[in-house]
Amino acid sequence: MNQQTVILLLSALSVGVIHTLLGPDHYLPFIVLARARGWSITKTVIITTLCGIGHVLSAVLLGVVAISIGITLGKLDFIETFRGEIAAWLLIGFGFTYFVWSVHAVIRKKYGHFHVHADCTAHTHLPEKKSLKELTPWILFIIFVLGPCEPLIPLVMYPAIQKSLINVFLVTLVFGLGTLFVMLFMVVTSTYYAEKASKLPFFERYGNMLAGGIICGCGLAIKFLGV
Repeated sequence: MNQQTVILLLSALSVGVIHTLLGPDHYLPFIVLARARGWSITKTVIITTLCGIGHVLSAVLLGVVAISIGITLGKLDFIETFRGEIAAWLLIGFGFTYFVWSVHAVIRKKYGHFHVHADCTAHTHLPEKKSLKELTPWILFIIFVLGPCEPLIPLVMYPAIQKSLINVFLVTLVFGLGTLFVMLFMVVTSTYYAEKASKLPFFERYGNMLAGGIICGCGLAIKFLGV
């Protein structure tokens, strides 16, 4: 492995770590949803990992395809910006929808209706819609696959132009590992503190609403602040 390749790989690692660390949208949604939905640490790690892999591989695929059909870096930046717009609006829409769904769930729980049976016993019926709950991991995965990963594109294009498939693979691997490490580190370590907060009466009642608001806020930050 020559010095040029070593520098490229070190750049991929450092850029992957810094890019992910400075982008709270890479880990905040998993932290708040894991606590709000009561996901186990195993389920949280699996969902986070799959979303991270999809996020990185989609960018690599886009870069490789762009090179193969002769798209310039400038045009590719435009495509990535467009993907960023889509991802931001999807986060906003998902967060807002989840917030509204959570408000509705709190109201339904507060104003559940009584069922009186033939034996004169009664209970409060508290129906809960599970469709959004079941779709949440898939929605996150789609958002992360569509989300841009701008720093990776130039790193991948350099060895791809040189037709060095091994270096394309190594850059992707190193960048991906750096990205996943930060995502998992932030999610797992933050889960400890979030778990303590989730035991508070306020969080037990309004945790899902808070999660929806934070996710929506991440999307707004991407859209209007360029975070």
